[in-house]
Amino acid sequence: MRISIIDVDTLSRNWWAVVLRGVAGVVFGIGIFLMPGLSLAVLVLLFGAYAFVDGIFGIVSAIRRRGTSDRWWLLLLEGIAGVAVGIITLLWPGITAFALLYLIAFWALITGVLEEAAAFRLRQVITNEWLLVLTGLTSIALGVVLLLFPRAGVLAVVLWIGAYAFVTGILLIALGFRLRTMRGPSAPRAATGLA
Repeated sequence: MRISIIDVDTLSRNWWAVVLRGVAGVVFGIGIFLMPGLSLAVLVLLFGAYAFVDGIFGIVSAIRRRGTSDRWWLLLLEGIAGVAVGIITLLWPGITAFALLYLIAFWALITGVLEEAAAFRLRQVITNEWLLVLTGLTSIALGVVLLLFPRAGVLAVVLWIGAYAFVTGILLIALGFRLRTMRGPSAPRAATGLA
């Protein structure tokens, strides 16, 4: 199977969706740092909204890539995971701190693994693609830290989540603008036959 220029064109045409996902993360992260003493209920609602919006953007991107990429379903799975976690947290606002912690940890792990799979695929099309790799590693790191230290104080967990959202948002914004520069047939490097 060959990666065509259409994959690059599809990604570059939808660069704005990647940037919007990044902006949502940065706004969420800044909000957490400005108000670290948020109650657990407010954190649940903010995280639920963030995961839901991030998931919607993932699903939209996947649907737009459906006809041009055979791996569009990885982005779809990531989007579905985000929407599912968002719905669970919004419908279950009385969730306990530990249940929320594990829900966020598993969401971050699943998202990170899927982002790493997408990065592996994208690196065949974009030279030295490290932004999505770092995004995936950041997600996996958050999941691991939350699972290894579940008894950390709620404030520490809130700050970890805020830092994760902020860093991931910055990386996604940078990736989106990098994809924007690849528009059209004069893309810096389109794969010529990698499987």
